[in-house]
Amino acid sequence: MAETGTNRAEKTLSLIDCDIHSQNLGGMDLAPYLPDHLRELRGTSTPGSLWSNPHGVTRRDVAPKEGESAYEALCRQHFDEFGIDYGILNRGPLSLGVAADTEHAVALARAHNDELIDNWLDRDDRFLGSMLIAPQDPERAAAEIRRVGDHPRIVQVLFSSASGLGVPYGRRLFWPIYEAAAAHGLPVAVHPGTEGRGTARPPTGAGYPSRYIEWHTTLPANYIGHVTSLLTEGVFTEYPDLTFVCVEGGLAWVPHLMWRLDKNWKSLRVQTPWLERPPSEYLREHVRFTTQPLPEPDNPEHLRQLLEMMHADETVMFSSDFPHWDNDSPTFGIPPLPEELHRAITVENAQQLYGLPDDPAELG
Repeated sequence: MAETGTNRAEKTLSLIDCDIHSQNLGGMDLAPYLPDHLRELRGTSTPGSLWSNPHGVTRRDVAPKEGESAYEALCRQHFDEFGIDYGILNRGPLSLGVAADTEHAVALARAHNDELIDNWLDRDDRFLGSMLIAPQDPERAAAEIRRVGDHPRIVQVLFSSASGLGVPYGRRLFWPIYEAAAAHGLPVAVHPGTEGRGTARPPTGAGYPSRYIEWHTTLPANYIGHVTSLLTEGVFTEYPDLTFVCVEGGLAWVPHLMWRLDKNWKSLRVQTPWLERPPSEYLREHVRFTTQPLPEPDNPEHLRQLLEMMHADETVMFSSDFPHWDNDSPTFGIPPLPEELHRAITVENAQQLYGLPDDPAELG
């Protein structure tokens, strides 16, 4: 592999970005990786969103220059610009996770993973990848994990944060996914964007929102449901080596959930006999959160207090969400923090979770 930018082999890591969307720069063609009978469909049978950003999701200023590839544009505008040592490519089509056509969804996930490996992961030492699965078919999702999960630069399993089966992700029907991921030492991650689409239920407990601003603001509600389910159904007692990553799901709700769950567990623990300790302790050990979109209170001290409440030195990892409309610049995306906490968020938590060496070339 060839690494663009300076040689980082002789220095410690300085920045790991846990959420990058290279597909928004173009250059992703799944057709050659699909079975003949599905090539004509490509992604057209996956469900579209009912709520659209009136200005578009991708920044208008990031389009590749004339004659420049998507790879070159990504390196120039992001990896080289900010000195990123590792970046996790979380690519779509996530909508396959709420598609009614399961056969097409499984084929799309497989095609995505092969295209990711062929055209991106083998191209640059700094690139890491999330493999995509169709969670509505847990058995075949587990088979896909076993198929490509040993690739040295596949570092996690990714699927839609909206459940296409209409139940939260702690339910036992999803456990084949977690068993396969744990066996391969891979975290599982969810990413928003499919709430209320396809076979998913309404994106909020109150029903369907009217506009994108409402839909986008209430996305954390879906994450609360999944994390609560994972904790109370005993996923992490069954798979003690598994980690669940909440990508782009917000942070401010985490302390509330920890406190409320612990309070209820004290009185209702008869319903969760497999939890031998307060749920918040399992959360600290097994659930991770990415920074974007980071809360922006008027008083910066409130954010520092929030990070302390949720034990961010253990649970939070930096993400830019590049090149989306609300992405966070690595330069300005994190406010001034104590040095140890800043390094934990920007490097150490991700490096530990994904088992990353200081020299990206060592991954092979």
